Parts: sequence; C-alpha cells; structure tokens
Amino acid sequence: MNPLSIYKKNYHVDYGDADYFKRLKLSYLFNFFQNIAGLHSESTDLGIGKLQNEYGVAWVMVRMMVDINRMPGINEDISIETWPVSPKKMTIERNFIVRDMKGNILVNAISSWVILDLQKRQMVKIDSMLPKQHPEFIESKAIDRKFEKLKPTGELHSVYKKLVGFSDLDINGHVNNAKYIDYILDCFSLDKHEKYSAESIQINYVNEAVAGDIISLYRNTEEIEGNHKRVYIQGVSETDKKVYFEADIKVQ
Repeated sequence: MNPLSIYKKNYHVDYGDADYFKRLKLSYLFNFFQNIAGLHSESTDLGIGKLQNEYGVAWVMVRMMVDINRMPGINEDISIETWPVSPKKMTIERNFIVRDMKGNILVNAISSWVILDLQKRQMVKIDSMLPKQHPEFIESKAIDRKFEKLKPTGELHSVYKKLVGFSDLDINGHVNNAKYIDYILDCFSLDKHEKYSAESIQINYVNEAVAGDIISLYRNTEEIEGNHKRVYIQGVSETDKKVYFEADIKVQ
C-alpha cells in the first residue's frame, strides 16, 4: 500500500483521558497528536524506530499552536487527520484537524518539528532524511496564521516549582511535550478552570528538561478579566535560568 499524504485515525475518549469537567484533557489531546504523527511517519518510512536504530536521530516537536472550538467529552468518538507541508531546511510543519463523528471541526492545530541527532544534540537537515517514495506534500494548513514570537504583556510572578521525575520523561530522555501542558494548566486554580477554558494555545519548546531539573513556572501578574483574556506562562531552570518553554493561552 502506498503511503498517504493525509493520515486519518479514529480515537475514543475513555474515562482515563478526561479531566475534572469530563472533557478530554488538553495534554491527552497532545498525546493523540503525537500518536497519529508517529503512525503517519512510520507509514512514510520515517518512523521513530527506524530513525533511532538506523540513523541515531529522532523527531522533536519545537512548537505547537492549537485552536479549540470544543473539547470532546467522555465516551465520545473523534477522528483526527494529519499531514505535513513542504519542509524548510531544518524544520517541517505538521497539521492536525480533529472532528466529531458528524464531521464538525472541534480542533485545528499546527506543529513544527526538527530531526535531532541524539548523540550530538544537533538538528539534521530534513531533506537528507526523506525517502524517495515520500508522498506528495499538501500545502494547505489547518491554521492560516504564522507562529508568533511570544512575550509577556506584564510582569511575571512565580507560581510553583516542578521537580522533573521519571514519569515526565519520554523515549528521548527529556520531558515529553504533552507533560508541559499539564504543568501549564496547574498554574491556574480550580475556580479559574471552572470559569474559563482554553480557546487557543501556542507553546514553544526552547530547551530540554531532564530528570532532576527543577522548573520554575511564571505567569503574568494580570488577572484574567474584561478584555484581557490572554496569559503568558514561562518555564525556567531554577539553577541557570535557561528557558525550557514559553506559552501564550487565550481563554474564553
């Protein structure tokens, strides 16, 4: 079977996938995105196992932008489709659309990835890894806007510190991108979660965090109220102050 330019898969939201409000956890949605991206890559001969075993490299997500119309609920079946666009020299963007079983769009997302040499911790040219039989790239995008340069709109204050443990790590030995979403959501109290939900989020993964690192999480001091519905959050190393991630969330 020839590999497909667009890859589709159905998912079911189990009880263990849901949050306090009986909706799919945002971090689990990121896990779904990782899963289907991996499946599509495997079908095009660029799967995780082959890249690591034969070339010592791995896919690493560096940015993600998500627009949410509605988060699916417990016991809901959804369909996710994904496709990459033509790569740049060192990065490639991958799109995602989440639909309900009636075809309504629930979520649009776009991500940016690099291929990382696991020994040198350096990026590898995307073109050098593409097989000759790679399917045609589709140039349409799930979100028709560019990634933004993120910056706080006001002063930042410390929210909490997170010690990175074994359960935070993925097969690349660093904190998995979906884990950062949980860290971000824990920057808000339950009453804020009851009052607001995420309408969109952009997260930039800047530096790796590994076991034993302490991440200090900071957010805007401004309260979410009136027309101010955006929050900037940053994760910084407790020891050398390097930035692990930064995120901008628009709530509704």
